[in-house]
Amino acid sequence: MSSRARILAVCSALVVALIAVAVFAPLPVTIAYPGMTANVLGSNNGQPVITVSGTRTRPTSGQLRMVTIAATAPNADVHFTDVWKAWWSKSEAAMPRSAVYPGGGSVQQVNQRNLNEMKQSQQEAATAALKHLGLSPSQVKVDLKLADVGGPSAGLMFSLGIIDRIQGDGRGSDLTGGRNIAGTGTIDADGTVGAVGGVPLKEQAAERDGATAFLAPKDECSDAKAELPAGLKLIPVNNLNDALASLTALRTGGPLPTC
Repeated sequence: MSSRARILAVCSALVVALIAVAVFAPLPVTIAYPGMTANVLGSNNGQPVITVSGTRTRPTSGQLRMVTIAATAPNADVHFTDVWKAWWSKSEAAMPRSAVYPGGGSVQQVNQRNLNEMKQSQQEAATAALKHLGLSPSQVKVDLKLADVGGPSAGLMFSLGIIDRIQGDGRGSDLTGGRNIAGTGTIDADGTVGAVGGVPLKEQAAERDGATAFLAPKDECSDAKAELPAGLKLIPVNNLNDALASLTALRTGGPLPTC
């Protein structure tokens, strides 16, 4: 074998080795897909998701459905083949692990952080709802129970659920008008709706579970409308008042905001 042939053979072997490493080495990536949804006006594990004491409540119909994404565990090995498969799938997405699990840590640490974020989100949601209704948190108590769900992205739907339980639309009707309405977005105590991740996957989960309208943070319009499922109406909102006004428009046939 000539020296040139030997050099080419060595180079080819190196290229094959590099390709093998690229294909089989774990990547700092998480594969996400549509997760569970839950009607915040309903029950979870046999208990009401929303319990209010200190003021009158009302029966409701329709659904206000919070949505989630599911993802490979923070310690799971994800390879190039998994990313390639997700690239071509509408029901999967390859996302930087740091975006799905900011702060890193063990599975137990991630779960605890998510639970803490959910608890904080529930407190903010209750405060925003009671403030909108002109009720004092010192007199009205709101208890939110939703097992096996973490993170802050259900805040908007919790606030809407609390308002529907206590007042509805203020005229004896449900906020939903009997519809199945899903949505996502964090919420501050002042009612500001914040961005969340994985909106296209959450829309798929909402459509899968029967929702016909989807409330999403306006800042995420681009992602939200990119792969919007047919039959799911996208409604962008900036704050709690926007969401309530849009629900009124849905019930009455009024104009709705668009992305």
